[in-house]
Amino acid sequence: MSFLRRRSATPAGPEFDVLAMDPGDWPGNLGAGLLPAPDGTCQGVFLRYDLFGGRGPAMIIGNLPEGSPAREVEEGEIPFEVAQLLLALENDEEVTVVGVEDMPVMQGDNLLIVRRLKLSEGRISCVQFDRSDNVLVTIAAWDRPITDDLYALLKPLPAELFQQG
Repeated sequence: MSFLRRRSATPAGPEFDVLAMDPGDWPGNLGAGLLPAPDGTCQGVFLRYDLFGGRGPAMIIGNLPEGSPAREVEEGEIPFEVAQLLLALENDEEVTVVGVEDMPVMQGDNLLIVRRLKLSEGRISCVQFDRSDNVLVTIAAWDRPITDDLYALLKPLPAELFQQG
């Protein structure tokens, strides 16, 4: 799983590969956010894909490395990415995790064990999987199911995308 490796040189952005959809493959707007730690390290990256013409995102994909405080959620609490999706949609409804189902999914030659989270808000789809470098990937989508086809679109994004300039 060579595309799930840690980079040897530290880029200006995150010090891990960010697995998401290439912005060129997405017809809408893309926004990216970094979660900085007090020491300047990157504690996660989330990408916001907007298909709704500025009226809110269709999908948020998060990459949170091991030790990121955003990964620490209580049982029944929603993942960080779902909270960001609700915030971006200006939806202040109380949402909780009501169930979890593990399922195997192939991504190229790699087998992923994907956790499908069932949420109290049925219009949100959410899945999570752990990469071989202990980065947790979470995908949260609004009003559209997450199908197995999506995993084929995921790839590491170039570090230049996250450089400040």
